[in-house]
Amino acid sequence: MARYIVRFGKMRHLGVFGASGSERYRRGDEVILRTERGLEAGVVLCEATPHALRQLKNPPRGRIQRPLTDSDRLEIARIHQLERREFEVCQREVEKLGLSMKLVDVEHIFGGERILVYYVAQQRVDFRQLVKILAGEFQTRIEMRQIGARDEAKLLADYGDCGKPVCCNTHLVYMPPVSMKMAKLQKATLDPAKISGRCGRLKCCLRYEFETYEQLQQKLPRIGAEVITNQGRARVVAHEILAQQVLVELEDHRRVLLDAGEILTVLPS
Repeated sequence: MARYIVRFGKMRHLGVFGASGSERYRRGDEVILRTERGLEAGVVLCEATPHALRQLKNPPRGRIQRPLTDSDRLEIARIHQLERREFEVCQREVEKLGLSMKLVDVEHIFGGERILVYYVAQQRVDFRQLVKILAGEFQTRIEMRQIGARDEAKLLADYGDCGKPVCCNTHLVYMPPVSMKMAKLQKATLDPAKISGRCGRLKCCLRYEFETYEQLQQKLPRIGAEVITNQGRARVVAHEILAQQVLVELEDHRRVLLDAGEILTVLPS
């Protein structure tokens, strides 16, 4: 049985799905899936090769039921209309109950098995009464999902400062941890407004080249090291990592920028 990696759901989950019978699919094919959440629509990304599977961590599994039909597309459009109403009803009830939570989005599963309500909250929320009201209103199972700032951006954000669609809502499968150390190493501005993404956290793209910067930095003498250059003895005061250059201060207090190859010896500390 052929297996494929398929993207599905508002949170853009990636799962491994077997195809029924001799059916074969290509990248970009729209399909109907049977997942642990119910019947859902998804998009085939690639075959589930050993290399592709190694990129995923405990992916959900299921079966591809069939290709998406025109009537399925009409149903999806109808569901999107339902979600707008469901969001409004949920927001109204949250306000009535005075719950300390921010409603982010509502996801109505294609097969109608459940409705997922995504929200952000600073503290624990007792939403049992809300779930009871919503289940009675919509006559289906209600699941409340608390999410963080990055997941909120994944659901709602559109474009980043670079002018392209945000990474979390396009190609990122897992959102990696990002630290200020990464920004400092790459000599990015430390202005929070310029290195923060739509989620208000440090931009994910700060991590993309971090390992390359670390590897290149290891080839340069550490800052503060005493070195011998073709212009005499000097002390390393700064790095230009990508250019593989070092800024050194000579004994006469002049500062010059040298290629790494111009460092003849690094003196022991």
